Amino acid sequence: MHITLLPASHNLGSVATETAQTLDRGLRLLHVVAETPGGLTMTEAAALLGVGRAVVYRLVATLSEHGMIRRDRAGRLRLGAGVLALARRAQPLVADAALPALRRLAETVGATAHLTIADGGEAYALAVVEPSWTQFHVAYRTGSRHPLEVGAAGKAILAGRRGDYGAVSTVGELQAGAYGVAAAVAGVEGLEASVGVVALAALDPSSVPTHVTTAATTVASALS
Repeated sequence: MHITLLPASHNLGSVATETAQTLDRGLRLLHVVAETPGGLTMTEAAALLGVGRAVVYRLVATLSEHGMIRRDRAGRLRLGAGVLALARRAQPLVADAALPALRRLAETVGATAHLTIADGGEAYALAVVEPSWTQFHVAYRTGSRHPLEVGAAGKAILAGRRGDYGAVSTVGELQAGAYGVAAAVAGVEGLEASVGVVALAALDPSSVPTHVTTAATTVASALS
């Protein structure tokens, strides 16, 4: 009897390839479930991934253990609460990356600058920077929420969904006498956000929109 022993490196390479493939499939499953608000059946998920149902069952079992995917009463696959926990932990990292650009914007324009993200149907102020040299400015708190359809920050996010990344201006929509200018952050996978400023006096239309769109581009680069 002749036995051929494979090199250890060959075995390790095979295991690494298989592990990478499994991880890739798991991540792709998370993406397709996230992109299907109504949920997916096992069969639909298998078709979208191009794999057998048995593979999807194994992936779902592992992801369910970590709270990333759950099955609703109808057996459809939906995102689990574990994804929300990861998102919350990522928010401070996003805010920190945006702060330098927000500081420059606030100091240049002399208005309160903010990074706002979409959270369901609401605009959520993730980071806020106030100018240091003005006597009066808008107190816009981190964590503030308002409908996406109201205010420059939310309207800019909606414009970004249509592929429009220019500056959006509003007057008095969130607070009487307040002026807002915002632009969507483009090209950051999985993030719908805008950068903007809000002030108690009219903002110079010849310069502020340019400063805001430049800051939005800088934030996008920092997060890419």
